[in-house]
Formats: sequence, structure tokens, C-alpha cells
Amino acid sequence: MTICLLAICLVCSGLLAGVYALTAEPIAAAAAAKNEAAIKEVLPESAVTIEEERTVDFEGASYAYNLAYDEQGNTVGCAINVTPVGFGGPIVIKVGFDINGVICNTKVLSQAETPGLGAKCVEPAFSEQFKGFDPAQKNLAVKKDGGDVDAITASTITSRAYTDGLALAVKVFQAIGQTPMLLNDTLVIPSEVEETK
Repeated sequence: MTICLLAICLVCSGLLAGVYALTAEPIAAAAAAKNEAAIKEVLPESAVTIEEERTVDFEGASYAYNLAYDEQGNTVGCAINVTPVGFGGPIVIKVGFDINGVICNTKVLSQAETPGLGAKCVEPAFSEQFKGFDPAQKNLAVKKDGGDVDAITASTITSRAYTDGLALAVKVFQAIGQTPMLLNDTLVIPSEVEETK
């Protein structure tokens, strides 16, 4: 019996390893394509060149972001990844900003919220209210907490997590603006890129 169980385990392990080897590359390619499409979706329309992904450290965590440039090489926006924790777990959100820190658009890359409730965070009825949202003029919190964001009906936890994620993205965006980086072998900060080019 022990030998039979061992053989079954070895065969199953081999099959799982084989399936993983066959599917790992297509899954990674699909994720990369989804990420690239999301970047274009959240950035200003004037963005024609998107820089390779960078990372910035903020309050003990690392955040991925991409800077974007127009046809003249001027900085026009920035796309940032944040991962707030909702009711069903982490919600991965891509947040796009223009150079003034106004939110251009948001895109959920992955979530595990309750279908029909928190999962509505991916629907335009909720996410489109963040297009053109200026954190300097509005309070990035749900109305129940005194903010300017309409929460998803019966999904306050998800709505709070989403808006908290965007509020974090605003802080990360501000940190990026003060982060030294190399551009064409010249040390600059993003807020000076337009002058440097």
C-alpha cells in the first residue's frame, strides 16, 4: 500500500510540474499584456511613450510605477500600482495621474471581492467617478466617512479599501516626484524631467 501511494504521489507531482511548466510562460505573458493595457488605459491620452517599470520605496514598502511622455518628450503622467486589502483579500489597482497629481483613471488588475457586491468595484458605475478626481480639491474617502466618493451599495469595506488604495497612490505619486533617478545618464527627479529633456 505504501509503495502504491508513493507511486501515485510521484505521478501526480510529475503531472502537476508538467502542467505548470507548460502554462507558466503563457500565464506570465497574459499578465504582462494585461498590465501594459492597463497602463495605457489609465494614463492621459497625450502619452505616447511609456518608460520601463521603476520602483519607489515609501513607508517601508516598494511600489511599481511607469512614467509617460508625449511626442515632444515631455512628462505627461505616471501609472502606479497599489494593493489595498478589501473584504475578500488584496485588490491590485493601477492608478494613473497627470503631471499635476489629478487622477486620470483607475483599473483593477485583480480582486477577489464578493460577486454582485464588492466585485462591482471593476464596473464603470463605480470606477468612473475617479476620472479627473483632484485629491487637492476633493476628499478621497467614501461619503459615509465625510469624503466625496460614492460607495458601492452594501459594500462599504470594498469601497473604503479602493479609496484608501487611491489615497496611498497619491502619497506614492508625491514621493516619486522627490525621488532622484537617472535619465539619459543625468541625475534628475521626475518633476524636473520636462525641463531636462
